[in-house]
Amino acid sequence: MTATTPLGRVLRDEHGIRLEFVRTYDTDPADVWSALTDSERLGRWFGTWSGDPAAGTVELRTGFENDAGPQTVIIVECEEPTQLVVDLPSPEDTWRLQLSLTANTDGSTTLVFVQRLAEPYDATGVGPGWHYYLDRLGAVIAHTPVDQDWGTDYYPALSDAYTLPD
Repeated sequence: MTATTPLGRVLRDEHGIRLEFVRTYDTDPADVWSALTDSERLGRWFGTWSGDPAAGTVELRTGFENDAGPQTVIIVECEEPTQLVVDLPSPEDTWRLQLSLTANTDGSTTLVFVQRLAEPYDATGVGPGWHYYLDRLGAVIAHTPVDQDWGTDYYPALSDAYTLPD
């Protein structure tokens, strides 16, 4: 399977640089929310978590990377089923991820996924990475096989699509 469209965008605004994806799914917000927050469903496309989210943190173990162990994810904001903001540790820094869900009049749901980028503002690796994971999320929601190939379909094939805007 090859990478889907639409591509994400690297945008400059008054707060700096952000990577933004907008995806629409043919299901209601509760179903998309479940795929984003239920550990078992999240594990099908990204990774599983353990712990008590009410405490403000969970331990995340990514399922498709070479990570050695769980990482502590801080839950900054959680408004079911419309808004989730988390701080995810990364090798370089902490990534602030914001996921917003909107119900559409046709019964579909739009997800806006935003990651603020720190200097040196390079999204050529992380952009294809989130593109890959969001394609996996779409497959889980659509109940279709999740069989993307990171090494040929996403990176380096999509790197140029995620360069810094002028």
